[in-house]
Order: sequence, then C-alpha cells, then structure tokens
Amino acid sequence: QNNNCINIMTQARKKQINYAVTRSYNLTGRCVRRAYLAGVDELTGKNYDYRRDWIIIRIKQLATVFSVDIASYAIMSNHYHLVVKVNVKQAKSWTSRQVIEQRELLYKTHPLVEQYLNSGKLSKPEKERANAIISQYRTQLASISEYMKALNEFIARKANKEDGCTGHFWES
Repeated sequence: QNNNCINIMTQARKKQINYAVTRSYNLTGRCVRRAYLAGVDELTGKNYDYRRDWIIIRIKQLATVFSVDIASYAIMSNHYHLVVKVNVKQAKSWTSRQVIEQRELLYKTHPLVEQYLNSGKLSKPEKERANAIISQYRTQLASISEYMKALNEFIARKANKEDGCTGHFWES
C-alpha cells in the first residue's frame, strides 16, 4: 500500500487528477535553495512577511480568472498550501466570448482568436482553428496545472528579481 502512494506522487499531475471523480485538491508549493516565502530569515534577519501579500493578492486575482474556487490557504516560511475546487461545470457554461475575456485578464490572445472576436470574418479553416484555440483556453481555465503555473511563475519571477538571482524558486 505504501508503494502505491509513492507511485502516485511520482506521476505527472495530469495522471493523478480526474475531475470526474474528485474536484477538490490540496495543492502545495515549496521553495528551493533555502529561499524564503514569508517570515524572518534567521541567518540574515530579513523579514519576508510582505511576500504573503504577493501570494494572497495573486490567489484572489486568479480566482477571478480561472474556474477554480479557493476553499482555504496557508502560507508558511518556505511553502504554501491551497485547498481548491475545480468548477468544470462553470467553465463549460462560459460562452466563447467569456472564455476569451477570462483568459485575456492574464494573457494575450492569439491573433486569430482576436480577429474572430472582433470581426468574425474568417474562412472556415480559420474559424475551426479559432474554435480549437478557444477550446484549449476553456480547458486551461479549469486546469489545476495552469492555475499553479500562473501562481508559481508570477511569485518566482518577483522573488527572483528581488533576490537578484535566476533559476528555480519552487520545487517541481
């Protein structure tokens, strides 16, 4: 039984997650290289508590974009926990325009989708391609992996810039 737990933990997230079975998940992010997420570094005396606000603000922002509801969170000195519920039904109910508008809150839209949204004057193959891209956007907006990427990348870039370093901020 213990081996099964180890095998699950080493599998890719897309193989572990099945929204048809479970919609709520406990997510974690842990810092590498003895980096601080929050609290006081005992070696340097530097206080990183303000980084909690970075995470809280980003979590709240992403909650308005993704079809992922935040049940709770906890932020410690070198890691965080989030309990989330993926709302697949909500993402499926969005119109194509809503999907595009949601995604545009974080990312640039593909030029073909932009043209589709603004004029609608596309050839049949272009419409098919635009609809495929919008379908991909819809899937991403109800994806834990995409949510974590949007959260972790933002925090990592900000912390690395502040710390004057490059490379990984989070464990994989």
